[in-house]
Amino acid sequence: MVRRHELSDTQWERLAPLLPLQRPATGRPAHDHRTILNGILWRLATGVPWRDLPERYGPWQTVYSRFRRWQQAGLWDRVLAALQADADARGDVDWRQHFLDSTTIRAHQHAAGAKKGAAIKPLAAAGAASRRNSTSAPRGPVSR
Repeated sequence: MVRRHELSDTQWERLAPLLPLQRPATGRPAHDHRTILNGILWRLATGVPWRDLPERYGPWQTVYSRFRRWQQAGLWDRVLAALQADADARGDVDWRQHFLDSTTIRAHQHAAGAKKGAAIKPLAAAGAASRRNSTSAPRGPVSR
């Protein structure tokens, strides 16, 4: 039975060759890539903290460390490129459509809910007008 947010057998068969080889069993046995990948997908789909990962995916530290290791090695980019290339070869990708996520586009200051007509001070001017409150600031005249 495939649970929600987990890979089906067909999906796993497609992804398995793109992942690094499973390490040989020396010492403590390594956790299965499929279990770890299902844990990563579950966490990304639900948005919960890593520590709240269900125990069926193994220790959260293991799932997180493998996610980070694969991320730093560029594995996710290679997997995406391979899957896109396969979909493109099958004709399943329409390259004429493009989407932008609005959270990555900086909005104008007037779109941020600022009051109409309110003067906006530049940051440098605001900082110069305020009194220093650092405890490490010189307290008297500095002699040179």
